[in-house]
Amino acid sequence: MDRNSIIGILLIIAILFGYQYLTMPSAEERARMQHEQDSIAEVAIQKQAHHADSALSVQQQEVKEAVATAPVDTALVADSVNTDSILAAKQLDRFGIFGPTASGRNEVITIANENLQVAINTFGARPNVIRLKGYKTYHGRKPLLLSVPDSGAYEYNFFMGNRKISTKDMNFAAEKIGTTGVKLTAATTDPSKYFRITYQLDSATWFMNVTAELVGLPEVDPRNVMFHWNLTGYHNEKHRPTEEHQCTVYYKYLNDDRDYLSESKDDVKKLEAKTNWVAFKQDFFTVAMIKKDGFASNGSEISITTLPDDTLYSKRYDAKLFFGQEPSEHATLAMQMYLGPNQYNTLRQTDIPEFSRIIDLGWGIFGWMNRFLVIPIFNFLSQFNLSYGIIILVLTVVIKMLLLPIAYRNQKSSIRMRALKPEIAAITAKYGSDDAMKKQQATMDLYRKAGVSPVAGCVPMLLQMPVLYAMFRFFPSSIELRQQSFLWADDLSSYDSIAQLPFHIPAYGSHVSLFTLLMAASTIVYTLVNSKHMPQQQGMPNMKVMMYLFPVMMLFFMNSLPAGLSYYYFLANLISILQMTVITKWFLDEDKLRAQLLANMKKPRKKSKWQQRMEEIQKQQQASKKRR
Repeated sequence: MDRNSIIGILLIIAILFGYQYLTMPSAEERARMQHEQDSIAEVAIQKQAHHADSALSVQQQEVKEAVATAPVDTALVADSVNTDSILAAKQLDRFGIFGPTASGRNEVITIANENLQVAINTFGARPNVIRLKGYKTYHGRKPLLLSVPDSGAYEYNFFMGNRKISTKDMNFAAEKIGTTGVKLTAATTDPSKYFRITYQLDSATWFMNVTAELVGLPEVDPRNVMFHWNLTGYHNEKHRPTEEHQCTVYYKYLNDDRDYLSESKDDVKKLEAKTNWVAFKQDFFTVAMIKKDGFASNGSEISITTLPDDTLYSKRYDAKLFFGQEPSEHATLAMQMYLGPNQYNTLRQTDIPEFSRIIDLGWGIFGWMNRFLVIPIFNFLSQFNLSYGIIILVLTVVIKMLLLPIAYRNQKSSIRMRALKPEIAAITAKYGSDDAMKKQQATMDLYRKAGVSPVAGCVPMLLQMPVLYAMFRFFPSSIELRQQSFLWADDLSSYDSIAQLPFHIPAYGSHVSLFTLLMAASTIVYTLVNSKHMPQQQGMPNMKVMMYLFPVMMLFFMNSLPAGLSYYYFLANLISILQMTVITKWFLDEDKLRAQLLANMKKPRKKSKWQQRMEEIQKQQQASKKRR
């Protein structure tokens, strides 16, 4: 690569920076877009409230019809007991002392903080609508809702004698607590006895404190109170298969690591120990229930259900959780709910044990690379309000510079091996293919005398692998890239597409990702450049075919993966090509390295333990061959 090419690359980078700066929306434009989004969300919440009110009216009408058709004692009729008295009797039979909750005025109470807007229906005391401010769906750019009235069951279940009571059938009286909280009380026939649920949003976080109280109800054993939430997640992202693969239920026992249910099939888990938290994880958002001292294991259960033929929803989550609270005159069942984004720093700063591991950053060293190298650099660059396309570019340059010493050692090792090509050719000509064992021994002896290790080039390559794989986990899980556009890509967290095919190609798809094409092409160029510096592998005729087949395989594999990932690998290939060219041209002289190796061969050199062991194995194999 000559000076003009380098100047050209620098000019392209400068143009990208300038383009992103000039097209960045102003503060007034951002405020206007936020105002429009809030207005749309208000309309959506009003519609959901109307939907819930209609459902309540239908249910109350069904109760009245059931009462009207139920058999009535003739003595009561003779005494002119009216329909309301019969209804009251039916309600008492169904709800016990909670009979007054069978009827009432349905209301929707909205509480909000700077992050969340939650609409709570007094019928069932359930959060009908949970909206995350500042986020929207990919399709239609609608307000992003984690819950709507028809998304599943939400209830507290408990027994009074043989009668099972569920809050989903009860009307609650509401008392607003400022703008961020509400108390909902289910009355009984005795004013000193009631069931209360309090929802309180933190002022500036993604948490909502939920407290259920059993007051003056000794006949209700709080150990048997079950919280049940069956929630169906919306399809919010661009590519449903990718989104669906990230959706499952995570959980953590108090004294164990976090775990999760299957991501690809239906799964059910009976909790076997006290559980610190249970999380309904979507691709980029989570609904979690947290209890510091743990939910009870007795009867608690979680499950995940796939919805393969549904285009509106992703998966169905279910949790049945017991609190294990000891009986008392005033039993309190408290938990926290996290209703927010899967953003690493946000989850880490909650101080909830292993809560940030809802985001799968990779196991072992790969996760460490992301947590302690990639994410800190990414977050630092994000402070400068640059386009995320530019941030990925700078991140790639920084990481490649950090890995430059390893790349240098790898390149040097390759050139040293290639410098011995004449000697290797002489050994091959001497032994041919008739005596592979002697040829191998002679080759190893040549390496020992020259001071070259055959594995020296592998070690630097292995040291780079954790970073390569860490990036493969980092980009698909980075909510910061969600709906961030760059060049022709409209969402760096999903695939880019420059053409839609009229047919579907198995394992490829029906769209054409340009970043993936560029990544594959740059990989082929990198392979061509790298092969010039690599020694020819003896006895491995198919290696060259595999080297060129790999980019083609990646073309299929990465076509539907995030554009940010393909863009990163494309940039990494370009920088690697540039590094190899510069290192070879200005820092490593093959003739000087060969002269040094020839000088080493004239010096006596002690065999390493590894070489001694290899020669011993070869001698044993040769002796075994002769005995046969």
